[in-house]
Amino acid sequence: MTELTPQFDDSAPLYEQLYRYIVAQIRSGALPEGEKLPSKRRLAEHLGVSLTTVEKSYGLLTAEGYLESAPRSGYRVTPLDDCFSTSAVDTEQFPYATWARLSKEAVYENPALLQRGDGQGDWAFRGTLASFLHQYRGVNCTPEQVVLGAGMEALMWILLQLLPDAVFALEDPGYASLRLLLENLRRPYAPVPVDERGLDPAALRSSGADVAYVTPSHQFPLGVATPVGRRSELLRWAYEAPGRYLIEDDYDSEFRYASRPIPAMQGLDEGGRVIYVGTFSRTLAPSIRVAYLILPPELLKRYRDKFGHGAATVSRFEQEALRRFLASGSYSRHLRRVGNLYRQRRDALVAALSGWGEVRGSDAGLHLLFTLPGRREEELKRRAAEAGYRVRGLGEYCQRAVPRPGTLVLGFAGLPEEKAPRAAEDLRRSFFRD
Repeated sequence: MTELTPQFDDSAPLYEQLYRYIVAQIRSGALPEGEKLPSKRRLAEHLGVSLTTVEKSYGLLTAEGYLESAPRSGYRVTPLDDCFSTSAVDTEQFPYATWARLSKEAVYENPALLQRGDGQGDWAFRGTLASFLHQYRGVNCTPEQVVLGAGMEALMWILLQLLPDAVFALEDPGYASLRLLLENLRRPYAPVPVDERGLDPAALRSSGADVAYVTPSHQFPLGVATPVGRRSELLRWAYEAPGRYLIEDDYDSEFRYASRPIPAMQGLDEGGRVIYVGTFSRTLAPSIRVAYLILPPELLKRYRDKFGHGAATVSRFEQEALRRFLASGSYSRHLRRVGNLYRQRRDALVAALSGWGEVRGSDAGLHLLFTLPGRREEELKRRAAEAGYRVRGLGEYCQRAVPRPGTLVLGFAGLPEEKAPRAAEDLRRSFFRD
């Protein structure tokens, strides 16, 4: 049984004292989200109070959202609201009917898809994807250069095997996933600072790195876009020595609200030094584990020598359904529809936050930066949790970089526009509570 030992006195009714005690335990983290509480009868016996006292306390806690109850499973601490998650997508917008139809067609019209597939992915899908990326992102590639994988993590692991002696430069602040993979494999890396134009080329040159991982279309988490001049500088760095590469993660490139999408840096590469990576997880659904690499010729040769014997890691039926989704124009229509939806959600959140903090990085992507000058990040995160919301701080994405104080990274893809005013007001009240 979860240990609950309040010290009762005569200051207030017992149910109210128990209620306040459990609230304090939840806010402090002593009772984490999802934690199961004792049954009302067991807790009453443990504390030596009446069943009515516990019932009234649990009733208040449930009404205020601290606890949730389910038949035959008792009471648990309510999980924090993840509406500000930077990884959320609105799965209600998934094109269920179209996807179901295309998947059915793929199954019934292509029995050969039951056979073992090419390890790089089916040729038909790779050709359709190469054409789409050229048309919409300015990527120059052939179907031979496309390598499919079951998620970005799997493809990053492959890249590490293709570049066994490389030192990696990582954006600081930046994604943690590749850094954790490098640390798990005991591979060397160097944090390189990011400014208002993206990765700093001068710092990159002095880092000793051979490969730089960049998000030039929409840097995460700062939200800046790398202009063409800075992109050319990064390419020059790659050309200056053999074995240097840029990994271009085209993160959130599909969603821009103040301008047209910025063409990929890979389209500027004339020396075969950009490795382009992308995924459908952010635009369709996280469970669509289809990611892809566009490998330069030299690395493609290494890939085939090392992994050419393997089978496809992505279902061939899913590949065929996605190929039809792209070729029919359904994917482009889906992007326009969800892009308009996310624009409205961005607008609603920006409006709700305006006047009491500073918003930056909201011109693209699915998150923004919100700063309360003079406040501490950890305090803001704690107070947001007390209000029932999980938020991330900019400092969580930093290695050596010093984040701007009081800055939160707020996603808005999972926050319906009608709920934005209430959520922002909840945060404001919590942040400015005496």
